[in-house]
Amino acid sequence: MARSKSGDKRAGRKPGDSTAGTKPGDKTAGRRPGGPTARWKSGGARTPRRVGWLRALLAVAVCGAATGGVVVYRNASDSTTSRPVTVDEASRIAVSRLNLYQASPATVTLTAAEGGGVMVRVEGVVDYRTHRAAGRYRVTGPTGELDHGLIVWDGAGLGLAPQAGGGGGPAWQQAEHIPRPGWSPRGYTADPLDSGLQLLIQLGADRPDNPLLLAQSGPRWLGRDLIDGRSYDRFSGPRSGDAAHGAGADGELSPLTYWIDGDGGLRRVTMRMPGLGTPTTVEITGRDEAAKLPEAPWAAG
Repeated sequence: MARSKSGDKRAGRKPGDSTAGTKPGDKTAGRRPGGPTARWKSGGARTPRRVGWLRALLAVAVCGAATGGVVVYRNASDSTTSRPVTVDEASRIAVSRLNLYQASPATVTLTAAEGGGVMVRVEGVVDYRTHRAAGRYRVTGPTGELDHGLIVWDGAGLGLAPQAGGGGGPAWQQAEHIPRPGWSPRGYTADPLDSGLQLLIQLGADRPDNPLLLAQSGPRWLGRDLIDGRSYDRFSGPRSGDAAHGAGADGELSPLTYWIDGDGGLRRVTMRMPGLGTPTTVEITGRDEAAKLPEAPWAAG
């Protein structure tokens, strides 16, 4: 994602600055820099252990049947009802990424717990053909709303901008009218929101995974749930090659859980993060054929 030029003035939207540019009556006014909202805006402190964990997780998540690698899954154990996936189930998991790609632009919702009672919710649209996404974010805490605005993201990072007065119209439409200097861009960290955005942008693919290799990488059937009246099978995700072949502790599951219907349609993904009890949740809620992802802040110049 393109960075802004030095000297750009962004009407008080410096990454990590939670007080600049606030208006009288703004609920964010007076919030101390370095608070929870400022940390996720600026990217916060990177934890090497979590960064390594996230890279390994995403590599397995988007390459279904990984070979070799380290064991990174120590979050949950198999229940008595889980079992290895069948050939048909492996095929549905394998084709789910292609189905999502073909159904894009997809409408999505992401919910991430940032710790300390702070929750970030993003509602937006992802185009898997361009690997770009746009939406609205809302940050809440124990005392209520802390911040809100527009967010765009791609494979390299994210950008934030104030929401126009009134907030009418789709987020992608509003984002289209914000010039490049109006965005506050930054790279990804290993925080829950960033991890969820990275996972979300990589879920769709222009070809299916290999179902035979995928089945060998250790996904398991966990149960069946109803979501909005439709039945979905719940699967734990693929694991690293070592873990899938028994190099890890018995009963370890992937931190990723997928909800996939009988046609290979992906509806929900959750990701457990080290040290956090609440998983990051991604919902694929539909399709927005009219959506056009904005050029800023990716366009040069």
